[in-house]
Amino acid sequence: METEMSYGDDYHYLPLTSLGSGKEQEAAPGLFCLTVQIVNVIFASLEGNAGWVLVDAGMPGSAEKIVAAARDRFGEDSRPEAIVLTHGHFDHVGAIIELTERWNVPAYAHVEELPYLTGRQAYPPGDPSVSRGLVAKLSPWFPNEPIDLGGNVIALPGDGSIPGLPGWEWIHTPGHTPGHVSLLRKEDRALIAGDAFVTVKQEYVYDVAMQKQEISGPPQYFTSDWRDAYESAKKLAALNPSVAVTGHGAPMSGMELTANLKRLVDEFDRIAVPH
Repeated sequence: METEMSYGDDYHYLPLTSLGSGKEQEAAPGLFCLTVQIVNVIFASLEGNAGWVLVDAGMPGSAEKIVAAARDRFGEDSRPEAIVLTHGHFDHVGAIIELTERWNVPAYAHVEELPYLTGRQAYPPGDPSVSRGLVAKLSPWFPNEPIDLGGNVIALPGDGSIPGLPGWEWIHTPGHTPGHVSLLRKEDRALIAGDAFVTVKQEYVYDVAMQKQEISGPPQYFTSDWRDAYESAKKLAALNPSVAVTGHGAPMSGMELTANLKRLVDEFDRIAVPH
């Protein structure tokens, strides 16, 4: 199936044979992952579907796909208690304005991420020198300007709780961005990692298109602080998660996840950091 990736108002089309786009997976009870082109959005629900939260908001133009998936899973008139953003890069907030307006729910993000979500500060542009991969080479054309959610975005509570999602906690995992967060369900250690680490080599178009599973650090072309990125990966590995849903790539679980996270931390400079 051929698809196109569009980037902001200045469109650059990259044909992909994307086997993963539109795919839904249940990573753990009450934890569902929907792949939209190159990125995952996550539906985290309470037991018995007694409320749910959307984590991240996909690519630009993906609002209808996300709403349709929510309707199919939770019912015609269902809407989330809130939307939580792991960070504000364009592929994680592409539909956030439409979704907050349609569902009339707030978005939550780390306080250090708010300047990028309220029109006050732009991210650094993508760095094509980090890799020979085509996605990395295209990254300077990816949108890096801030969006402006105004009063629709709220800082996450300082106590680590997540509004609308009892039993979960957010963890500050900077490096990819200053205010990046990951989410952990305490009962079974299910982890939503965002881009703190990913399970596909995001710099290479073939790996992205085929969703070739491989533990990797955060996408190199948009990562701003590698020392913090290492500390965040080490922090998440120490939690010994049972399953991880990442911003890019298929979920990983069990001993495979444990072994790969250990390898990522032990060999972070080789695996993750650009040469």
